[in-house]
Amino acid sequence: MENMDRRLVLGLGLAASTLVLPTAAAAQTYGPDEGKELAPGVRQVDLGEGESILPAYKMLKLRDIVIQPGAKTPDNVMKNDMLCHMTEGELAVVQNGKGFTVKKGGVWACAKGITTEGTQNKGSAVAIMRIIDLMT
Repeated sequence: MENMDRRLVLGLGLAASTLVLPTAAAAQTYGPDEGKELAPGVRQVDLGEGESILPAYKMLKLRDIVIQPGAKTPDNVMKNDMLCHMTEGELAVVQNGKGFTVKKGGVWACAKGITTEGTQNKGSAVAIMRIIDLMT
């Protein structure tokens, strides 16, 4: 211990401080052929599923929809309730005829049989929409 100089102590202190500082979590990135193609420039990557303890739902499924710049999803009537979260980029969303933009970090919901929704990536970066499907 007596042989430690100031430089060594300072270096050890800096190294230890990097272990304590929180780091930002990076979003998942995908290769161009990962998942299945839903439309030109739109791919679905299934992430997992499990049984639900929520009384209204039997199963939960998690998936990412990866939308390339300029690509869009067609208007669809939702087949189940779902929660959506933008993990990367931003999307122009038209839900039941009302348009809005969802940016990274945004959250919204869709209702089974009630919600019609289409999306378009009008930006210059890939958009990733994470969906939690609430299955009955």
